[in-house]
Amino acid sequence: MRIAQSFILFAWLATSALADDGWQRSLSAMPLGADVTELNRTNCVPLMLGAFQSNGVVKALIFMPGATDEIYFFRRVRAALTNANPSLLDAVAALTNQTCIQATFQPPLLLLHTTEDALDGNAVVKNESTAEKLRERRVPGLLLFNDYDWNSVQFVLHKKLTVWLSPERGSSDSWHFYRHSFAACDLTEWEMLEALALAGKTTFTLHWLTADFQPDRRKGPVPKPESLSLP
Repeated sequence: MRIAQSFILFAWLATSALADDGWQRSLSAMPLGADVTELNRTNCVPLMLGAFQSNGVVKALIFMPGATDEIYFFRRVRAALTNANPSLLDAVAALTNQTCIQATFQPPLLLLHTTEDALDGNAVVKNESTAEKLRERRVPGLLLFNDYDWNSVQFVLHKKLTVWLSPERGSSDSWHFYRHSFAACDLTEWEMLEALALAGKTTFTLHWLTADFQPDRRKGPVPKPESLSLP
């Protein structure tokens, strides 16, 4: 069984478009937990986010809305893990081999997504000097958001960012934001804004003192499970 799992992982690494050894090595050193044999709707997100650790390459692991839809809404995620002590890399490989979820490394962010998700074009900068400062300032500590709504995210980040996040907590303007599921460590403030947008299916406009978030209306096709090419 272990030989088969190793072969599957090797094939995935060899054929993946994500051919950056650095992020793979980083995730391979993060234990997922003993006796985990399957990823499913009840354990996938908390296990993977909880396994994420500080490292010098991958600064955030983000479940985008297409991925969380596969897990919680369509309930199509059941991925087997055969290693006795799987790593976070084993979990990513299992998802990308056995489900419709894909992985894309956009340094320093590792995105778990589907064809529904837009991976770029999520920011408009109205004040470049503010943007430059945010690219230099760090958000301290390891932060974990597991199924957080906008009010909860804004409450956590209120004292960690030097720009104000809009809409205000409790505003109806955030009702169509997706819930946020990601872990992050040592991001710049600019990267944290990007992570929020990618996790919540939003875009943002950066002004002098505020980052104003709005729903991202772009939507790709819902993946079809029959199109999966399983090992």
